[in-house]
Amino acid sequence: MATYIYKITDSPSFKKDYGLRNQIRRAAVSIPSNIAEGDKRDTNKESVRFLYIANGSLAELLTQFEISKAIGYISNDEFEYIELLIFA
Repeated sequence: MATYIYKITDSPSFKKDYGLRNQIRRAAVSIPSNIAEGDKRDTNKESVRFLYIANGSLAELLTQFEISKAIGYISNDEFEYIELLIFA
């Protein structure tokens, strides 16, 4: 998913909005990174904690793409595809 997010945020709309583009990319990278980090922790409690953090980043990413859709950076079809990726 993160690689797709990088590709979609490389569009001209996102290039002019560095702040939103950077925030989206950081959230997208944070998700698999937190899952990987939690997987390498010594306890189930720590692993679960990092899964919750990754889930929070997913919610952040969805919100950022809702904003992107509202301001015309992405189409409804692109947003629906991103939703499928997030909720799959």
